[in-house]
Amino acid sequence: MIVLLLAGAALLYGLQSPAARTTSEPAGTPATAPPPAGPVPDRFTERWQAPSPATPVPTVAGAGVVVADGSRVSGRDAGTGTERWSYSRDLPLCTVAEGYGRVMALYRNGEYCSELSTLDPDTGTRGPARTLDARPGTRLIGTDPVLATGQDYVETFRSDLVRTAEYGTVRALEEPGDQPRTGCSFRSFAAAEDRAGVLERCPGDRGERLSMLRPSGTEGDQPAFDSSEVLGTDGAQLIAVSPERAAVLLPGVPRLLLLDRSGDRVGEFPVGAGGPIHVPADGVARTSTDRDHRYWWTGGATVALDLRTLQPLWTVPGSLGPGTRYGDRLLVPVPGGLADVDPATGEVARTVPVDRAGREGPVQVAAQGNMLVELHGTDVVVLGPA
Repeated sequence: MIVLLLAGAALLYGLQSPAARTTSEPAGTPATAPPPAGPVPDRFTERWQAPSPATPVPTVAGAGVVVADGSRVSGRDAGTGTERWSYSRDLPLCTVAEGYGRVMALYRNGEYCSELSTLDPDTGTRGPARTLDARPGTRLIGTDPVLATGQDYVETFRSDLVRTAEYGTVRALEEPGDQPRTGCSFRSFAAAEDRAGVLERCPGDRGERLSMLRPSGTEGDQPAFDSSEVLGTDGAQLIAVSPERAAVLLPGVPRLLLLDRSGDRVGEFPVGAGGPIHVPADGVARTSTDRDHRYWWTGGATVALDLRTLQPLWTVPGSLGPGTRYGDRLLVPVPGGLADVDPATGEVARTVPVDRAGREGPVQVAAQGNMLVELHGTDVVVLGPA
């Protein structure tokens, strides 16, 4: 009888376990990366496209491109779009991102985006998994740490997926009073090495507050901060953080407020926004990064920021997104094509034609070798040299 009960319990657990509710089809052959980017070609043409509403940015990982829709994540050959692997669960996807060299697929279970699976980007084989306390609408941003965003709660985790900090409305506090503030609403987010920034509005504060978490100093539910300063603004945006700075777009006439690691104001710098400011619904500014710069899309222009100081350097007006490095050049999406830009000076050499088949609106772009991955709304479109 005991044996039967144990067998029944094991069967019930197996039916309810994540593995039993998962369909995993790993790649059967090694991945082949596209050739590296060389000189910018005279033209790019569309190679393939796929719906990917669960990837908020174009996601290149390993040697391929990741698309995600519904409950399914798949790895595609960058050049052909051929599916190489897939992974799905009987839960809806909240978001998908690349981090720590893995594909991170976050699924919704009930009220929370709690089920995080990691996948090898070239084979689709499953790696470590963990649970989060994120709410729907969350983004996974940054690489060290990864920050899971939220309207009143954020958490960070390191490469082994161990949680390193949580801040806000914590579901199960270890001790009352561990969190420094309650009832705050979080408005925008950014992350850098051992730093996670939250621009928030808290009861009793005279304006918005910028709180800079330091995950390595956190103990239990008690978050550690480099600084937490009331800015006195209403309608600001946190654009970017670096190991020593934070850049906040102030309301009104567009200008960046730079603050140092202690929260002291370094200065304000005007920016040419080129039109109405884009206010991202998910609270994450549209940016991209290379070894020297962070490129920020304002809604009407691309602004290059020094990667360390975050000081604005130059602007490309009339853009549709932040752009991506392609060899030694920067390609910035513009109406009708891609501006071929010198990343050191912002000088535009030419516009490389791209037929976007009537698609309009913002464009986010990433390079995978000599291929370009554009995200138009919820659709991935991959371009190759003509």
